[in-house]
Amino acid sequence: MRATNAPASRERRRRRLELAKGFRGSRSKLFRIATEAVDRAMRMSTIHRKLRKRDFRKLWIARINAAARAEGINYSQLIAGLTKAGVVINRKSLSEIAINDPAGFKAIVEKAKNA
Repeated sequence: MRATNAPASRERRRRRLELAKGFRGSRSKLFRIATEAVDRAMRMSTIHRKLRKRDFRKLWIARINAAARAEGINYSQLIAGLTKAGVVINRKSLSEIAINDPAGFKAIVEKAKNA
């Protein structure tokens, strides 16, 4: 009787096909194609984790800029003023304040204008 690697290779294939669940057509059925699809998906997920951070920062800046312009100042002047005034607040929090607390944002803008 010859010894094969069948249990281990079957398990390896099962694991890979499990990762490809939800992919369309042969990308979830055929081992070689599923492997390529999963490899690409993993690579893209790594790249897109980085891009998500970038995208959110862009969104926050756009929101802050819109709110700041409504107060008669632009984004770069606001950030420069806050830096001079020594106000340390990140863009995520600043955009949340701009959306949910207009009075609070107005106070922050005044600080930046005075500085």
